[in-house]
Amino acid sequence: MTDSAQPSTGMRSRVLKGLAWTGGSQVVMQFFRMVVAVVLARLLAPEDYGLAAIALVFSSLVLVFSDLSIGAALIQRKTLTEDDRSTAFWLAVGAGVVFTVGGIAIAGPMSDFYGEPQVASLCIALSLSFVITSLATTHEALLLRDMQFAKTERRIMAATAAGAVAGIVVGVQTRDAWAIIAQEIATVTVSTLLLWKLSPWRPRLRFSRSSLRSLAGFSLPLIGHRFLYYVHRNADNILIGRFVGAAALGAYTLAYNIMLVPFSRIAGPVQRVLAPAFARMQDEPHRIGDAWVRAVRLLGLVAIPSLTGLIVVAPDFVRVVLGPKWAPAAVLIQILAVVGMIQALQSISTDILQARGRTGTIFRFTLLFSAAHILGFVIGLQWGVTGVAAAYAISSVLVEPVYLVLTARSIDVSPWRPVLALRGIVEASVVMAAAVWALRAGLLDVGVPALPRLVLCTLAGIAVFVPVSLWRARAVWDDIRGIVGPVVSGRLGRLRRRPVPYLQPGLEPDG
Repeated sequence: MTDSAQPSTGMRSRVLKGLAWTGGSQVVMQFFRMVVAVVLARLLAPEDYGLAAIALVFSSLVLVFSDLSIGAALIQRKTLTEDDRSTAFWLAVGAGVVFTVGGIAIAGPMSDFYGEPQVASLCIALSLSFVITSLATTHEALLLRDMQFAKTERRIMAATAAGAVAGIVVGVQTRDAWAIIAQEIATVTVSTLLLWKLSPWRPRLRFSRSSLRSLAGFSLPLIGHRFLYYVHRNADNILIGRFVGAAALGAYTLAYNIMLVPFSRIAGPVQRVLAPAFARMQDEPHRIGDAWVRAVRLLGLVAIPSLTGLIVVAPDFVRVVLGPKWAPAAVLIQILAVVGMIQALQSISTDILQARGRTGTIFRFTLLFSAAHILGFVIGLQWGVTGVAAAYAISSVLVEPVYLVLTARSIDVSPWRPVLALRGIVEASVVMAAAVWALRAGLLDVGVPALPRLVLCTLAGIAVFVPVSLWRARAVWDDIRGIVGPVVSGRLGRLRRRPVPYLQPGLEPDG
């Protein structure tokens, strides 16, 4: 039995509801993650963050090999059989078991490489997340294929909350790197349990070689892409941890988590919504182009002003929110803000190329991308952790435009189209940054303390950006009304149709 991709009718409604769900879930998740980050920054020393980052270097392989990229193939295919589903599941579980065993085996050598004995036990514990995650990757792909975004987002919110509680509890008890490890393990465990509860599909004892060959033809270049991305993503951590030290790596990791991780958490859900939508539009490149422009505008509305503003107030933010011991992270935050903007705006490109079946293009670009970044990290290492961050920003500015051009060519649109769509947002952000910079300079001159200075600058930034963006970037606000309006109207309509309790038989009010 096969199931066809759903028809295009109702696609707009599904995408809008999906974006509304992902937007709401991101508010909840970023709240929990920010609370955990602030609490743990107060409880842990930079060395503790560095030790956890070393362990996470290997554990992040789960993102590369958890399902051998078969999940992306399940989403992209127009039809699926039960052989396809079950083959994907057992392949993912097999990979999870292999990498869990591998993680345990490599824990000792990793500890010796870094000269940090504690790393071994942290790696062993994190390796369990490999097999746990692999049990649910197929279920998640099937829910996303069916555009069941409400289920996937509820699961993510609950898992994030569970991880937050676990991290804080362990942090209070141990005040060491185990707090971050506990947060990671609790998150993936709860996520997997909820996916099994929310998805009606169950694997069968079937494994088809023909299905494997068909799925692998699409997925093999993506495996290479993910592996190269993993190498690039962790090369900076490996080099800093090995040649500069755990304390420097702790500051770098915290800055990275503040600048890049939150926006990957925002872009990720948008990708989850648009990937199945793009797959259904794969033969209509003009529709993909229109959706691309709108998605880039929405991501830009969040990423550009917030990161631009944080560049200006970074010293106050670090002092007030993280504490004086993290002062070296301020300049890293300012530098990595550039990387955060670029990555947030480019996050949709891979999904477009996947939908168009251009996985080979993705792999070839990732070769260039990874080589450029790693070369930059090696050169920047001569100037310490700040040099590595600066090299990351420079290589991103030089290489990422290539990906923009490749993506635009795949759907026959001008690469300037998404760039020009951001013009009004950039103008409003520049005006806001100038206003906040001037205000902060004046507050410093009169001796206003860091906390009220940060609050006043933040409020001023919002007060300036919103009206200027309404003037210069009206299209993106129209897009937001287009997303929120139908969702709100639909909910109000359901409330109107719901019977009032006291008008039901037997529930009339007294008197």
